[in-house]
Amino acid sequence: MTQDTFSGNQAALLIIDMINPLQFSKGSMLLEEMKKIGDPLATLIHRAREAGLNVIYVNDNAGRWQSEKDFIIQQALNGPAKKIVEKLLPGAGDYFVIKPKHSGFFATPLQAFLAEREIRTLILTGVAGNICVLFTANDAYMRGYRLFVPGDCCASNVYEDNVFALRMMENVLGADTRPQEEIDFSVLSKGPKDR
Repeated sequence: MTQDTFSGNQAALLIIDMINPLQFSKGSMLLEEMKKIGDPLATLIHRAREAGLNVIYVNDNAGRWQSEKDFIIQQALNGPAKKIVEKLLPGAGDYFVIKPKHSGFFATPLQAFLAEREIRTLILTGVAGNICVLFTANDAYMRGYRLFVPGDCCASNVYEDNVFALRMMENVLGADTRPQEEIDFSVLSKGPKDR
């Protein structure tokens, strides 16, 4: 399939902050939780590429206003999450958005990119589930996107915080939190009224 297969109501997979050097005080806690989602997320990325979905990496700017994609990737590959990052590296046809704050929509070109491609369904994955994934999901919800947040592809520093964030996204934002393997890409192009 090509990226144009989902006409009019395409879907996109967002990988949030997984290209991560973990250079913060609780980085070791997050690393342990990231290890649990590395393989399911790698599988989801492969499935999304095969299905022709837009794959978009949405990443912090590593605290540097002169950051760019290659710098961020190299920092992550030099960090403690190297083995996880190696499984999840962006492919040639993927996109990379650098964000300055928690939400992937705040002060980034993400909204313009999604609008240009008429994308109405987002699959949100990554870390931290209770911060950057949750803030991005909230902003997506307010913009009217259909949301999937597969529970096995989202992690937070503390497991219980992640469970609570997933429950909030499901109950408040209407997100579908089924495991990645249960997401059927063939129906993602249908809007809520079509299901």
